[in-house]
Amino acid sequence: MTSNSLFTRAYQKACVALLLCAGAAIPSPAQTFTNLFSFNGTDGERPYAPLVQGMDGHLYGTTAGYGINPAGTVFKITAGGTLTTLYSFCAQASCADGAYPLAGLVQTNDGTFYGTTYGGGTNNNGTVFKITPGGTLTVLHTFCQTDCSDGVTPIAGLMQGSDGAFYGTTYGGGVTGKGTVFRMSPKGKVTTLHNFDGSDGAMPEGGLVQAADGNFYGTTYYGGSGECLGPGCGTVFKITPRGEFTTLYTFCAQSYCPDGSNPVATLIEGADGEFYGTTSTGGGTESACEGGCGTIFKITSRGKLTTLYRFCSQNNCFEGTQPTGNLIQATDRSFYGTTLVGGSGYNCNPDYGEGCGTVFKMASGQLITLHSFGTADVGSPWAGLMQDTNGSFYGTTTGGNATLGTVFSLAVGARRFVETHPTVGTVGAAVEILGTKLKGATGVTFNETAAMFTVVSNTEIKTTVPAGAATGFVTVTTPHGILKSNKKFRVVQ
Repeated sequence: MTSNSLFTRAYQKACVALLLCAGAAIPSPAQTFTNLFSFNGTDGERPYAPLVQGMDGHLYGTTAGYGINPAGTVFKITAGGTLTTLYSFCAQASCADGAYPLAGLVQTNDGTFYGTTYGGGTNNNGTVFKITPGGTLTVLHTFCQTDCSDGVTPIAGLMQGSDGAFYGTTYGGGVTGKGTVFRMSPKGKVTTLHNFDGSDGAMPEGGLVQAADGNFYGTTYYGGSGECLGPGCGTVFKITPRGEFTTLYTFCAQSYCPDGSNPVATLIEGADGEFYGTTSTGGGTESACEGGCGTIFKITSRGKLTTLYRFCSQNNCFEGTQPTGNLIQATDRSFYGTTLVGGSGYNCNPDYGEGCGTVFKMASGQLITLHSFGTADVGSPWAGLMQDTNGSFYGTTTGGNATLGTVFSLAVGARRFVETHPTVGTVGAAVEILGTKLKGATGVTFNETAAMFTVVSNTEIKTTVPAGAATGFVTVTTPHGILKSNKKFRVVQ
C-alpha cells in the first residue's frame, strides 16, 4: 500500500443524499482564511500530517512524496508562508534513511524533532528518526530488521510519555501481522507492548494519547466484531505503560453503524477528562453515504461512547464528510477539525464530482462550518488543525486531484496564549514555555505559584516547576498583557 492509497480509500466514499443526524450545523462566523503555501513537487507534495509549532516560533511538518528525492520531506514554514525544506528522504542508498513520512513531528525539550516514515529503512518497512531544526537526520530504528515482530509501516507519529520514552503504533507487522503498540527509548531501543490479533483491533492508523491517569488510549482502523464491510470496523483501546491492554469499544455494533466506523485519527483528552475523536465512515443509514459519512464521538475511560455528530446532515453534505484528521480543543474549549471531502466547494475533485473538504468548529452540540475548500484554495485536508500560540489555526491539504497540497491559516479572532512542554511534571522539573512576544516577561506562575525563569527568545521561556505548585494553568506576565496556558499543567509526585 502506498501513501496515496490512504487518501484514495477515504476519498472515494462520497456522501450523496440527505441524512438526518444528531446536532445541528449553522453558518460560519467571520474569519480570515489564507493560503500560505502551495507545494510544487520539488519542495515536496501531499502533506498528510498536522503541523507542530517549534520553539523558534516556526511551524514544522512533513510531506509524503517527492522533494529533491521522490520520497517526502521535512520542512519548516514561517507564519508569513516562507517554506524551507530541511530534509528530503531517500537521500541514502536503498532509502535507508526512510521514505514517505505520513505522520507529523514531536519536539522534545532539547529542540530535536522525532518522527516516523511509512517506508524505507533496511527492509523498506519504515523507520523512526530524529532531526534537528537545522536538518541533520538520524535514523533511530528500522522496522522489520529480522522477523517483523517489532511491527512494520507506521502511519501514525510518536508521542513522548511522562517517563521520557516515545510511544507509537505500527499499521502492520507484529506476531499476527495486524499491527503493534510499541515503546522506544530516546536512543532507539524498541519494545513491543502489544500485538493486535483482529479480535482486539487491527491496523491502527492513529497514534496514542497519554491521559491524566497515566495510561495510553488509541484507536484501530480495522478489527473488533462490528458488522461493516472489511475485516472489522475498528476499536478504541487502553494500554498501560507496562502493556496491559483493554478493548474499550468496538464500532458498528448496530446495522448501518450509527456509532461510526473505521477511525483514522488519534484521540484527544478533553478538558473534562473524557476522550474525543472522529470516525472516517459510518454514522449513516443505508440510503446515505456509501459506508457512512463519519462521526464525532466522545468516550469515557471505561468505554461509554456517545456520538456527538453524524456528518452529512445538510443537503449535499455542505458541512463536509469523511473526517480523517485529529480534533483539537482550542483555548475557547470548542473542538475544531477538518473533513476530507464534502462542503460547498467544487471542481477540486473532478473525477469524483464532490466537495473539497471543510474546516469546522464543534461547540455545545452544534457544528459550525468555518471554511469550505474550493477551486481557489484546493483542499482535501487529510490532517487536522493545530492552534498556534498567536491564536490562529494552521493546517495542510493534500490538494485533491488538482494540486500537490497546501499549507493554510485560519484566524477566528482567538487570543494569544502560551504552551508548556511537557504538560506534566514533578516539582523541580524543567519546562519549556512557548509563545509569542515573550521578551520583557516579568513573571511566570504555576497555578498562582511564582516560578524562576529565563527568557530565551521572543518565542521561548525556560523555567522549572516551583515548590508548592499545584495542578493548574501556567501564566506569563508580559509588557503586552498576561498570557494563559492552553492546558492545565499537571503537577505529580
